[in-house]
Amino acid sequence: MQRSPLFAKLQAANARFMSHQGWEIPASFGSASGSAGSPSDLVEAEYRALKEGAGLLDLSPRGLILASGKDAPRFLHGMLSNEVKGLEIGRGNYAFLLDVQGHILADLQILRTGDTSFLLICDPQLTEVILKTLRRYIIADVVKLEDQSAQTACVALEGPCAREVLRKAVDFDPPQMHALEHLYLDALQARLIRASFAGEEGFWILCTPDQAIAVWKKSLETGPASGLKPVGWEALEIRRIEAGILRYGADITAKNLPQETGQMQAFSFTKGCYIGQEVVERIRSRGHVNRMLVGLLLEGEQKAPPGTEILAGDKTVGTITSSVYSLGLRRNIALGYLRREHAEAGKQVMAGTVPAEVAALPFSSLP
Repeated sequence: MQRSPLFAKLQAANARFMSHQGWEIPASFGSASGSAGSPSDLVEAEYRALKEGAGLLDLSPRGLILASGKDAPRFLHGMLSNEVKGLEIGRGNYAFLLDVQGHILADLQILRTGDTSFLLICDPQLTEVILKTLRRYIIADVVKLEDQSAQTACVALEGPCAREVLRKAVDFDPPQMHALEHLYLDALQARLIRASFAGEEGFWILCTPDQAIAVWKKSLETGPASGLKPVGWEALEIRRIEAGILRYGADITAKNLPQETGQMQAFSFTKGCYIGQEVVERIRSRGHVNRMLVGLLLEGEQKAPPGTEILAGDKTVGTITSSVYSLGLRRNIALGYLRREHAEAGKQVMAGTVPAEVAALPFSSLP
């Protein structure tokens, strides 16, 4: 089981640990004062920090691949579903890596850091998949791929007060930035990225382990006045699902076709050929896929865990992929795939034995 460079700091913050994708990560954090509190109360406090203040997260388990070389822009452009050659230095986007049948092997963020250099950021279990797939297609290309996950840590600040905490923690007031826009902070030897897992304003700081420990410590010292709390997996997962943000291994797998996910921000339809592009274009010309990812509002207190079949009458029409109790809506919600004829918002279905209503995403837009 792998541990973050921040593990000792997480322990000092009374983290309750869990196993995820080969890593020991915080599920939630105890009270800083050591006072009693139920696990659900502690998770709700972290949830409120993400929604109303600022959440401090350790994202060091994220995979990080540096792609460089004179052919890197052209090579990656022909491998990923989104624009690469046209990305400006300091910008980034979200993309899929597909197989030749158009199935999703991985999703990732790609950041252009120089004329011929890029950072690929992904879930930890996808690092080897991405490296193995890309290397298979490097023939005469001058492209170097380096796994930099081990030597790089990532501290994140997310929530409406994230910018305020960032100013105090790193003594830097960032300009207004687009999603996945990024810049290098020379004083910290760190890369600051505008990004969020929770659907709020957020900043990820990629840096050395020593710098990450320093940023974590300074954030905890200066952030409480802005409503900052360290946040674990459980609160972040609630906000992720409420925001309709998909997670590979749960809502996206190698069985999925890209358009089924609804993540159209992962595509450029003007960039030309890439692996899997023929299938994507065929689906586009046909006008639809047979199933779509949707939100579901569940009735009552009974939960519908991932893998639960979704029924219309006595017919199975879909499957739950993620589910959680929404602290914002005060009810159980889920993500799942439905046959397109049942995927319209307002449709009534059954999630196993639980009545459910199809809902438009994100859930956070609902009254």
